[in-house]
Amino acid sequence: MAFKKKSKHEDVSDKRSPIGAGGNVATVVDSREVPSGAPAQPFSHPIATPESIDAKNIAALSNEERENFRLGDQLIASNIITDAQLQQALAMQRDSGGLLGEVLVSIGALNEQDLARALAAFFGFDVANLRRDAVDPLVLNFLNEEAARKFTAFPVRMADDGLSIAVAEPSEEVRQALSQASGKQVKLLIAPVSDIRWAIDSNYRALGSVEKLVQAFESVEGSRKRSVDSSEPEIVADDAPVVQVVDRILTQAMRDRASDVHIEPSDDIVRVRFRIDGALKEILQLPAAIGPGLVSRIKIMANMNIVERRRPQDGQLTINIDGKEVDVRVATTATIMGESCVMRLLDKTRSVLRLNDLGMPVDTHAAYSKIVRAPFGMVLCAGPTGSGKTTTLYATLSEVSNPSLNVMTIEDPVEYVFPTINQIQTNEQAGLTFATGLRSILRQDPDVILVGEIRDVETTRVAVQSALTGHFVVSSLHATDSVSALHRFLDMGIESFLIASSVLAVVGQRLLRRICPSCKAVYTPSDEEMVFYEESGGPSKEVFYQGTGCNFCTHTGYKDRIGIYELLIMTPELRRLVVGWATQEELRNMAVKQGMRTLRQEAVNLVNQDITSISEVIRSVYTL
Repeated sequence: MAFKKKSKHEDVSDKRSPIGAGGNVATVVDSREVPSGAPAQPFSHPIATPESIDAKNIAALSNEERENFRLGDQLIASNIITDAQLQQALAMQRDSGGLLGEVLVSIGALNEQDLARALAAFFGFDVANLRRDAVDPLVLNFLNEEAARKFTAFPVRMADDGLSIAVAEPSEEVRQALSQASGKQVKLLIAPVSDIRWAIDSNYRALGSVEKLVQAFESVEGSRKRSVDSSEPEIVADDAPVVQVVDRILTQAMRDRASDVHIEPSDDIVRVRFRIDGALKEILQLPAAIGPGLVSRIKIMANMNIVERRRPQDGQLTINIDGKEVDVRVATTATIMGESCVMRLLDKTRSVLRLNDLGMPVDTHAAYSKIVRAPFGMVLCAGPTGSGKTTTLYATLSEVSNPSLNVMTIEDPVEYVFPTINQIQTNEQAGLTFATGLRSILRQDPDVILVGEIRDVETTRVAVQSALTGHFVVSSLHATDSVSALHRFLDMGIESFLIASSVLAVVGQRLLRRICPSCKAVYTPSDEEMVFYEESGGPSKEVFYQGTGCNFCTHTGYKDRIGIYELLIMTPELRRLVVGWATQEELRNMAVKQGMRTLRQEAVNLVNQDITSISEVIRSVYTL
C-alpha cells in the first residue's frame, strides 16, 4: 500500500503518520495528508463501526475524493464529534502540540474504540480486537519486544498473506520498519493505542527469560566448591542471575498491576505469587536452591540485615520500572521451609484520588465530607488488610488540606508525598514509633493529624486524648466493619466514655472486583447465589451479568476494583449504647435504624447496577 511522502514540517524520525496514536490526524492538519492510491481492502470480518459511520459510502469514494476528505470532516459528518469539539482540539493541539486524535480522546469528544473503528473504515483496514481474539504465542517470535514498544505495534496472527500486526499509527514507514524487523511481509491492522500497550505488557513477559537465568544459576552453583556452611548468607553480584530474576519479577508485577509479590519457599520449589485485584495468582515456580539468594538480594536492595534470618524484618526500597518510580515495602519472616518474603508495590506516579473519586454513593460522600471538616474529634477507617483504608485517608487529607491549617501525619511508611503537608515516617531504631511521634506532633501546634495506623493501646490513648483536646484526628484500624472497630477500642482497654466523646464517625470499607467490560455477559446465578441476593435485600432483577474471561482481564472475568463503604455516624443514641457496653449486634441495629447502609447492602446495590457479581460479593464481604 502506497502512502504519500511526509511533509518536511513533520518529524520523520518519529515515524508518526498522519494518523496518530489511537487514530490521530497529523500535527500539520491542513496538509490533508492521506494515503495516496489506497484502495479499500475487503474486510476479512465484519467491523463493528458506529451506526453514524457510513463505511460503505467512504469505501466508495474515489482516491482523489478520499484525499480531499479529511478524517476530522468525516468524524463531524458521522456525528461522532461536533465542529466545536474539533475546533477546540485543533486549538489545544496548536498550543501544546501532540496529535489530534490524542487530543480528541483527552477532551472526551470520543473514545479510543470509536476512533479506531472510524480510522479502519476511512483507510479500509481491519480492526484487531486484542481484548477477545486469541493470541498465538509463536507469533510473538516474529517481532521482538523492543520493536513492538518502539512502534506501538503488536503481532496478531500469521497467514498466507503475511504477518498481521496491529498498530495505532498506520503509515508506510511503520509498515516497512515492521517488515524489516520481523523479516516478513506485514499487513497492518488498527487497534486503540491503550489496547496495544496492554497487549505488549501482557504478552511480552518479563519472566520469559527466567528459565535461562535459573539454568545459569544452577550451572554456577554446581561448579562452585563451597567450603562454608550453607546457613551463611549468600552475597550476590550485581550481574548475577539471581539479581536479574528479582528485577524481572518486579517488572512483571508492575505490568500485571499487582499490589503484592509473595516469594514463598516450600520443600522442593519456591513459589512466586502476585496479588492482582485482591486475589492471589501463582506466576512462577523456581528451584528451592535459588530461594535464599532471591531473599538475600531483596534484603540488600531494602537495606535489611542479610545475616539475620530468624527474626522478621521490614524494609523499603525504590526502583525504576518501565520509566515509573515504584516504592516497594518489604517484609520477611522465617518459616519452617526458609525465609518468606512479601513485597508491596506502590506506584508513586499514580495520582492520589479525591473523595468524590472513591466510589462512595452521593449521600455517603456528602455526609462524610461534612464530618471531616469538623474542628476536632476522631474519624476512623476500618477494614482488613488491602481494603483501601490508606487510599481513603489520603483522599480525606487532600480534601481538608488548605493553607489555613497545619496538617501533620505520622506514617509507616510515607506512601505518597504531599508538598503542603508535614509528614513524619516512623523509625523504630531511632525510637520514633506511632505513639512517640504522635506526642511530638502535639507540640507542633497541629490542626489536623493523620495517624497511619492504630496498632496498640499506647497509640490509641494518645490519639483519643488528641481528639478530646481540640485536634482533628483521622486514622485507620484493622477491623471487619465499622461497628467492630468501636469494640476493638473497648477491647484495648479504652474507657467507653472516652470513645463515645472522641469518635465522630467510623467508615467500614472493602474493595470489590469490577466485572470486566470486555467480556461482560448474561448468566444465570446458582440457587445459593439467588438466596444470598434476596436475603441481602437486593431489588427484584431478571438479568445478571458476569465476566466470561478474556485477554484483557487475563481470563478472570474481573478488571479493576471499586470500593464499598458503610458510614457509622456517632449519634447521641449510639454514644449511650457505647457507654453502656452494648453488643455489636445492638450497635449495628441502632445504626441501621438511623439510616446506615451496611457493606452487604452496598455490595448488593453494585450487583443490581451490574458493576460486580454475586459470587464476588460472597467472596469479599460475607460468605454463605
